[in-house]
Amino acid sequence: MKIMVIGGGGREHAIIKKIKENPLAEKIYALPGNGGIASDAECIEISATDLDAIVQFAKDNSIDYAIVAPDDPLVLGLVDMLEGESIPCFGPSRVAAIIEGSKAFSKELMKAYGIPTAEYEIFDDADDAYEYVKNCNIPVVIKADGLALGKGVIIAESRDDARDAIKSIMEDKAFGKSGDTIVIEEFLEGPEVSVLAFTDGNALVPMVSSMDHKRANDEDRGLNTGGMGTIAPNPYYTEEVAEICKEEIFLPTMIAMNREGRRFKGCLYFGLMITKNGPKVIEYNCRFGDPETQVVLPLLKTDLLDIMMAVTNEELEDLDVEFEDKYACCVIMASGGYPEKYEKGYPITFDSSIVSDDRGIFIAGAKREDDGTLITNGGRVLGVTETADTLKEAIEKAYRSIAKIHFDKAHYRKDIGKKALEATNGI
Repeated sequence: MKIMVIGGGGREHAIIKKIKENPLAEKIYALPGNGGIASDAECIEISATDLDAIVQFAKDNSIDYAIVAPDDPLVLGLVDMLEGESIPCFGPSRVAAIIEGSKAFSKELMKAYGIPTAEYEIFDDADDAYEYVKNCNIPVVIKADGLALGKGVIIAESRDDARDAIKSIMEDKAFGKSGDTIVIEEFLEGPEVSVLAFTDGNALVPMVSSMDHKRANDEDRGLNTGGMGTIAPNPYYTEEVAEICKEEIFLPTMIAMNREGRRFKGCLYFGLMITKNGPKVIEYNCRFGDPETQVVLPLLKTDLLDIMMAVTNEELEDLDVEFEDKYACCVIMASGGYPEKYEKGYPITFDSSIVSDDRGIFIAGAKREDDGTLITNGGRVLGVTETADTLKEAIEKAYRSIAKIHFDKAHYRKDIGKKALEATNGI
């Protein structure tokens, strides 16, 4: 099979490394890929949002199967375009991807179908939003309706912060048209949990839970980022919580999308908060999370390509999806200054001991020079994932591996998994 993977980050690298395990994957293309992915697939310089060029490439190269990983092309309808050319895909259609593409839609969906989430109001007029925050409870969460590279959510600790957020999103257009409409919602408290799930609209199979670390610096300080590391499974996601989520959130969401004529086929991401009143949905994503994918897929025992094709063919219920009874930790190495201003172009070197076993190295912001040198080319440069029988051991292994990778001005958190260890008494 000739397989095409859309995207060029650490998430896509993890997906590609996993599908390479299937003997059917004789040729893998990554569009656009990156310098690290080039070691595992042929990278093609086509942007993930250049939908017409992607479709033309698929036709010209007789692609047998496409995996659309990022949010933008999914929301824009790439899966619909490819399937219109008889190219089977893993990923939701445009009308299903709206579950991430519009926060207002997802909130209204949850309200209509009784799926637990934070209380909220929707505004498309800034003056109305300013009026609302004069009397609402503080802190409050303010979200741009559309896609905003994971940065369109602001927790306002004061009324001044709330007004500044409204101005930034709706008037200054910090996130472009994504901020034409905003959602202002109740601030929830409790541990956060990420759960990815395979679904074909008939069956839904949750993957191993994970815990993301969003802040740039240790002790959850600094700015929000795309994610500085993850561990799996999440200790706060107990069997009891998992059962509640399945019955009150996961299956009701799948059923709701079906009833709305928006059958979801692909990976549905549930961002959850375990509140004192039970688990509630913070957000939906219409695809694999990053860097959650980098800790979840290394624990997957069942062949990933087989699962994806079962989702495409609506045969997921016939497949037994299994995960290793182990723990995983992923630590992200970023460019100094990320997520604000940072420099690019520094050579990345690896100690020989880690080069011989690179299964857990997932490259994101890097490119390959003509002489073969891998250099930094983004904010989050790479992630290193290690698995073990205990969380403590997985964390220690990940940091030992991180110490074997070098580039100037590298930055990474030293406390990935610390809270999880505390919750499990250091196991």
